[in-house]
Amino acid sequence: MSEYIHKSHNVSVLMYHFVCPAKYRRAIFSEEVTKTLVEVCGGISERFEMYFVEIGTDKNHVHFLIQSVPKYSPTKIITTVKSITAREIFSKHPEVKKQLWGGELWTDGYFVNTVSKFGSEEVIKRYLQNQGKTEEYKQLYKVETIEQLTLF
Repeated sequence: MSEYIHKSHNVSVLMYHFVCPAKYRRAIFSEEVTKTLVEVCGGISERFEMYFVEIGTDKNHVHFLIQSVPKYSPTKIITTVKSITAREIFSKHPEVKKQLWGGELWTDGYFVNTVSKFGSEEVIKRYLQNQGKTEEYKQLYKVETIEQLTLF
């Protein structure tokens, strides 16, 4: 579950959905490799401000739901994840490296999409279009805790 990340000058809930295919779309994500991937991602969370909300593997690609802070761009996040996971998987599973003769675990490309904790694109657009027009749109999100009051 995502949480507010409080820093000295901002509060954020930035989440990204990444999809990363294995190089050559090879079916390399066995149960053992997936277990290693999840463990490595736990280590990444400890060293960087990148929190893995969810990881889902298929045989030839991985879905990551990652929450991070504004100082990391989506490109920086996925570059870090892909480089560290590739190094560790190759180290612990030499059979994977044999399947991928080019020495790379991941394709160069990836898919990324932002994920909102609070509302869809349509909800936000409607809110912005109606700013200052009616009482109904004075507050977009329902404040449920005292902590949330500091955001507004």
